[in-house]
Amino acid sequence: MARTSPTPIIRRLILKIDTDERIPTMTELARPAAAEAAPRVYSDLIKTQAEQRAELRRMRTIATMLLVLMAAIYLLMRRAPPSWAWAPYLGAFAEAGMVGACADWFAVVALFRRPLGLPIPHTAVVPENKRRIGPALGRFITNNFLSPRVAIARLSSVDAVGLAARWLENERNARAIAAGAGRIIPYALDLVPKAAIEEWVAFAARRGIEAVPAAPLASRGLAILWAQGAGQTLLDQGLDFVEAALERNKATIVRHVSQKSSRWIPKWVDDMIAAKVISGLAGTLKEMRDPDHPWRDEANGLIEKWIHDLAHDPEMRARGEALKQEILANPVFAEQARGLWEQLEAALRDDLPRRAEAIVAWLAASAGALGRWLEEDPARRATINRRLRLLALRAILPRRAEIGAYIAAVVDHWDTATLVNRLELQVGKDLQYIRINGTLVGGLVGLLIFTLSRAFGG
Repeated sequence: MARTSPTPIIRRLILKIDTDERIPTMTELARPAAAEAAPRVYSDLIKTQAEQRAELRRMRTIATMLLVLMAAIYLLMRRAPPSWAWAPYLGAFAEAGMVGACADWFAVVALFRRPLGLPIPHTAVVPENKRRIGPALGRFITNNFLSPRVAIARLSSVDAVGLAARWLENERNARAIAAGAGRIIPYALDLVPKAAIEEWVAFAARRGIEAVPAAPLASRGLAILWAQGAGQTLLDQGLDFVEAALERNKATIVRHVSQKSSRWIPKWVDDMIAAKVISGLAGTLKEMRDPDHPWRDEANGLIEKWIHDLAHDPEMRARGEALKQEILANPVFAEQARGLWEQLEAALRDDLPRRAEAIVAWLAASAGALGRWLEEDPARRATINRRLRLLALRAILPRRAEIGAYIAAVVDHWDTATLVNRLELQVGKDLQYIRINGTLVGGLVGLLIFTLSRAFGG
């Protein structure tokens, strides 16, 4: 029967995150199993090799001293007077304890090396099976930690956004990020390829302007200004300018009227005509200050028509695009765009030393605000968590085999001494408990056998 490709199965399992289908929990996947212990602090789990080596040495000393103690008790009980009725029992306990201690010492040592250097079969298990350990470890992690169901269930219980939000809300963490960013910016400016950045800024500015239709943008801007009364204010300012110009140039207007008039007309008539013209213009300007003046209504209609044509008239849109392309084609625009990065870089270099504290405070406040923004909305947090889980699953699950192969390759490249040393540091401490337990349990079993043999006349 043909095998089914695992990829569609993985995809279906990943898609469960986006549906309402219930995902099994880790407890359900591991049944029957004991309840999980409370999570340990990371500092308790991550220890240096020196700390691990010190703990291994301490536990090894304890197990060895317990063997020495059993031997001492056994020898003492051999010399005990016959009147000590309990001495044979304690001696039997110590004797059996020595046997159990030696047997478990042999078992523990045989995992990593040959006991006493003797070529005993089936000892030095780890060195002899080094080539099998890497692939077996890779398969174990791939099948038990990176299986789709386990990975999905485990990631579903991780609130990555909540952890990040709470971390950012800590003022010390936020200030650490801000201080680091403040220190990195000057070095980043030195590393940035200036010519490439200038070209990129010019390109980005050009693409950004090209992407925005000129006429509709002008229509929206003009509509906003007109709705806020900027047009009326501009018209009033225009009237002020014309009135002031008319007042300043009265003599010039009179002179021009006289020059254009017939030489047969008396000068006082020219002056009267000029005065009438100036008075009429001034009166008209004053009348136009009335908000209900017809000319204002005509101006309003003209501007509104212009706003509408800019937004909807194809001819106006074409003229706007032609004007925009003419501006973009001008070399002055390219030079200004390239100079934008130089101005920004100069501003950053000049302002960073003087405003370092303010920048750090702002960055810290922004980091804290980001943390609060992430945590305050459960729906948004759930959405971001779901997207992060999808990214993680899509990155990990299709590469399970590669991860297993990588683990196998790393172990295979270790020399035997390195492999033995690292495994012994990880599990050697716990293996010494086997020696301790073997000593005590062996002693108790020996005591029980001795007691039963005495009871039945042995």
